[in-house]
Amino acid sequence: MAEAKTKPTAASVAAFLAAIPDEERRRDCRTVAKLMQKATGAKPVLWGASMVGFGTYRYRYESGREGEWPVIGFSPRKSDLTLYIMPGFSSYADLLARLGRHKTSVSCLYLRKLADVDLEVLEAIIGKAVADMAGKRVDRPS
Repeated sequence: MAEAKTKPTAASVAAFLAAIPDEERRRDCRTVAKLMQKATGAKPVLWGASMVGFGTYRYRYESGREGEWPVIGFSPRKSDLTLYIMPGFSSYADLLARLGRHKTSVSCLYLRKLADVDLEVLEAIIGKAVADMAGKRVDRPS
């Protein structure tokens, strides 16, 4: 069975964020990190080379493949700030309607910049996602 390629690392999240070349994206990432840390009670961990994750949950597919993944996280991609909302968006329609400029896929929320969205609504989305994942968490918030 194939092993997950993206795993937690010991690399410094602060150094990773400080190395983001665009000042606005760097500031946006620091804001999102604070919101996610507040919601999870977990310290940020760099997963792979470019994903900042908070908390951990265990997944298992019908195929038998299993592993651990962040409860919530983000990555500063070139065109968008990508937030990983693991429960998906089926029960988030009201919040998404009030969020502002964004795109979604199955579990990804794509934001160009935080100035385009309502931060209180974004904080509510993050809080709901963390609450929705609470029963699957394997870490203990610090």
